[in-house]
Amino acid sequence: MSYCTFVVGVAVVISFRMAPPLPLIFLLMIHRVSSSDWGVNYSHLYICALKNSSVIMSCNYTYPTGYKIEKVFWTKNPVNCENSPDLSEDPEYSQRLQYLGDKQQNCTIRLSHVTQKDSHMYYFRFTTDKPDGKWTGKPGVNLTVTDLQVEAPERVTEGQNVSLTCKSSCALTDRATFIWYRNSQPLTERRDRNNQLLLQSVRREDAGRYRCALQEHTYISPAVYLSVTYPPKHTFVAVSPCCELVEGNSVNLSCNSDSYPPALNFSWFKGGTFVGSGRIYSISKISSNHSGEYKCKSITEHGEKYSDAVTLNVTCVGCLVKLYTTGVVCGAAVVIMMVLIWVKKRKDTQESQMNLSRPHHNICQASDVKVTESVYENEMVSYCYGYCLDFTEGFTLLLLLLLLLLLLLLLLLLLLLLLLLQQICSL
Repeated sequence: MSYCTFVVGVAVVISFRMAPPLPLIFLLMIHRVSSSDWGVNYSHLYICALKNSSVIMSCNYTYPTGYKIEKVFWTKNPVNCENSPDLSEDPEYSQRLQYLGDKQQNCTIRLSHVTQKDSHMYYFRFTTDKPDGKWTGKPGVNLTVTDLQVEAPERVTEGQNVSLTCKSSCALTDRATFIWYRNSQPLTERRDRNNQLLLQSVRREDAGRYRCALQEHTYISPAVYLSVTYPPKHTFVAVSPCCELVEGNSVNLSCNSDSYPPALNFSWFKGGTFVGSGRIYSISKISSNHSGEYKCKSITEHGEKYSDAVTLNVTCVGCLVKLYTTGVVCGAAVVIMMVLIWVKKRKDTQESQMNLSRPHHNICQASDVKVTESVYENEMVSYCYGYCLDFTEGFTLLLLLLLLLLLLLLLLLLLLLLLLLQQICSL
């Protein structure tokens, strides 16, 4: 007797309300005796399974003696009892469904890699060798397939506590251990049967993409990004150009901060006086009046932070040129003066030596001829000695002048290099 035949029989019996009581009681007794031998008992009438997992639908069935089982199969959402489709012949199920039972009593199956499309009512049906020996087990198994979703606030402030929840659309039938991931790295210390992740005293390092999963399951939830906001820290000023600041050039001061969300409001101060706003403070034509200490303040909705002060020293170009020129002139004057002093001393020394080499007439008492020859010889020696001294003195003076010229050229070259370096720094 099939389950559908039983339903029709009850309807027929009830329709004979005008029939004598005895036949009615007899029919009911026949039904009670015959239907008690047919049945399907399901271990779980409702199953909530995780996406991409394997589901076991366990059951056993009974039928009267004298019947021989010819076919057993599972079906879903049957339109009528006679035309119930066999899932093992369905292309969507044939590769994923495995019958674990037998043709005696066990009717368990395994359905692998389930998706949300597999959420249906499933029934076990068997047929026998007799026309009235067909049965579909009711009420069947209600299968719901769920995924996992991380529920978390979009933004949390540093220092607060936050709770993340791994949610499913139904209560999972099999208890499992939840696993949490941050930026694709497992949080090994967060493994428990609770589907919540509690972060206490959140730090900026806790920001990232969070996912959840079940242990021994391949499915992982989509990522949810947790933002951790914090006030400005490590605010500092960068100066461009970084070289010596020359009067007339331009300079940019930028305020940098590592806050989240990034700071959008900045204030600039020279000493203790407010001088401007914006992340970049520019001075187009800098002068000595701009020399001093500068600092900035970054401001967010979560706090503010001052930077350390930086000092700007502005140098005047004209002052540099005058300074270098004065140095060159003074150096040249010192060298010339030293040369003149040396020449003067040299000349005095030569005159003294020439005076010593001349004869004293009041001492010499020789004859006129001898005196004349002696004087002549002395004059010749003095002349040659004086000529040699004049030549040596001129050569030495020329050499000193060349050295002086070389020194002047070196000083001028140094001046040009300094000016060129200042121009490069101002770019």
